[in-house]
This record gives sequence, structure tokens and C-alpha cells, in this order.
Amino acid sequence: MNKLKNDVPYGTLDLMILKTLESGPHHGFGIARRIEEASEDLVKLNQGSVYPALMRLQQEGWITSEWGVSEANRRARFYSLTRSGHGQLRSEVENWKRVALLMSRVLAMEP
Repeated sequence: MNKLKNDVPYGTLDLMILKTLESGPHHGFGIARRIEEASEDLVKLNQGSVYPALMRLQQEGWITSEWGVSEANRRARFYSLTRSGHGQLRSEVENWKRVALLMSRVLAMEP
């Protein structure tokens, strides 16, 4: 289980970020903390992974950002899903459900 704390399969972080932003705007640090809490600390995220993913998602047009003030009264960039981002989230969730079903069936195979 320790391996999960540092290694997240490629593409998984994007989906976790999109899902987190479904509930509304969040700043980068808040996104990372929400994902860690939801995973019950199975994953630990750092700025070196979250911020490049946020920039990539923004370049794709799936999220947008604007400056605001955080709970700690600091200037922070808040990220939100775009209309395209909502569609991408739905697509990614369906894809992961298919992958999970496939893996469940393969892992249940008799030896």
C-alpha cells in the first residue's frame, strides 16, 4: 500500500482533480488536501504533481482559474470546471468504470 502514497497511474490525477472541482472552485492546496482526505491518505500529493496537472487541464480548456483570497487570507488562484470540463469528467468517469469492471472480471477468473 505504501507505493500508492507516491505513485498514481498516469491520467488518474487529472480525473481526481476534475472530480474535486465538480463541487465548486478550489485553490491548488485545497484540491490536494481534499483528494488526500477522500483517499483516506492512500495518496499524498505535492505541488510538483498538482500544479503541472492544473496547468495541463487549463490548457485543455477543462478548467479555468481566477485570483481570490484563501481561507488563510492569502492570495490564491482558484480553479473551476468549464462546460467542457464537465463533459470530460463524465467521459473519464465512464471510462474508469469500464476499466474497473474489466479488472474485476479478470481478477475473478479461476486459476
